[in-house]
Amino acid sequence: MRQLAEKARRTDNLDYIQSMLGQLRQMAEVERCDMLAYLVEMAYVEASDIIRGARPTRVKQGYPLQDK
Repeated sequence: MRQLAEKARRTDNLDYIQSMLGQLRQMAEVERCDMLAYLVEMAYVEASDIIRGARPTRVKQGYPLQDK
């Protein structure tokens, strides 16, 4: 039960992060800050990959760690 609650909390947090990154990207585009928009877009894609399970959340010395 506790693991389910932790997973739900993690998913909610990642969804929130992704949403905020999407808004920041739009703001950067409106201000014509191309490099900033690009970097925020990369963070948005990274968050999407983590949510989908396509990428680990942690990396150490270039090698992915297993999530608990």
